[in-house]
Amino acid sequence: MQPPIVIIGIGEMAGVFARGLLRCGHPLIPILRHMELEQEALTIPAPHLVLVAVAEADLQPLLEKTPIAWRDRLVLLQNELLPRDWEHHGLDNPTIISVWFEKKKGQDAKVLLPSPVFGPHAHTVSAALNAIAIPSTILSDAEALRYELVRKNVYILTINIAGLITGGTVTELWRNHQPLARAVADDVMTIQEYLVGDSLPRERLINGMLEAFAGDPEHKCLGRTASQRLERALQIADAAGLSVPTLEELGARFLNRPSLQSKVGT
Repeated sequence: MQPPIVIIGIGEMAGVFARGLLRCGHPLIPILRHMELEQEALTIPAPHLVLVAVAEADLQPLLEKTPIAWRDRLVLLQNELLPRDWEHHGLDNPTIISVWFEKKKGQDAKVLLPSPVFGPHAHTVSAALNAIAIPSTILSDAEALRYELVRKNVYILTINIAGLITGGTVTELWRNHQPLARAVADDVMTIQEYLVGDSLPRERLINGMLEAFAGDPEHKCLGRTASQRLERALQIADAAGLSVPTLEELGARFLNRPSLQSKVGT
């Protein structure tokens, strides 16, 4: 029998990966909220990998307390990931997947694009997805991973934040509100450049976002966490002293933050 795979978090996304891993013959061990990670690591000291499928907001606290025995076996799949998110915890080489399929309760997984994956367990993750007809691609290097993570961030943040005004679908956003979408994306890329510590290929990222639009033309822009994403983006911009005028305007409108004019007057 193959070594077991640990899955932390048992939500919709975890269920997709669990089905694929089981199809590939991997025994699975779920970790629920009430379980102590250190105790479980004593029982399962050498799993094949540890799939971290918790929500974005729960990731950092979980990485803080990940047992030493599991630290070189992690697979992360959260949105808004960047290298600094795992490097901050001294994790040098986790496996990362940029998930380009959507899974909602009571519905099958809906694929937008093949999901890129990189790291020591990339082949296991890719094989699991392929086993359930979800396409994936294995990336060749960390630079390719960084681009894919930023592309996903630009896509999510742009449609969610612009969607606060427009609602509707990604097709309608680009067809009817392209100047707004570009302005939001530009501010988002300013923040992403700060977070990765380097300049980014902005037009390539716009084209990458449009490729995702084409993958699901009827995808709704406004997600339930849109306001929180805008708030987080503005907090980063404030702390770094970045100029993000469109996001500032939206923050004044939807988050009751001070407007640009009132900031200038103070």
